[in-house]
Amino acid sequence: MACFLVPAAEAAVVTIAAHGLELAEQKKAQRLTLSGDHTAALAEENPLPWSRKLKWLTYLLWGGVLLLAFEHVWHGEVTPWFPFLTAASNPADMVEMFHEMATVGVTMAVIVTAVWGVLVACATLLMKRSAGAELAR
Repeated sequence: MACFLVPAAEAAVVTIAAHGLELAEQKKAQRLTLSGDHTAALAEENPLPWSRKLKWLTYLLWGGVLLLAFEHVWHGEVTPWFPFLTAASNPADMVEMFHEMATVGVTMAVIVTAVWGVLVACATLLMKRSAGAELAR
């Protein structure tokens, strides 16, 4: 019914956070470059910044939201007219809808975020291994 709204809300928050973090990282890199301290700029250069990692999460979340929204439209649970969700037109169905959002929607958001966390951990480990192998040469 409306389980895709929970990951959509998380995706919106993470998208805003990723954009803000990306701007902060760009400003920091600009300050280091303008200060003339190129060694500090090279030391601060991160091949995998947090803004990029957060973008991975936004891609996972928005992709899932689009697929789920399409599936709900396909089954007639989402309509192009008000109240948009068919369950929102009946108070008894609204209780079921909120229960689904609290159980299924939250579970989906948590699982996607956990998968992203494993992805980030693996990417960080691989980056550290490649940096260690590069130093050993």
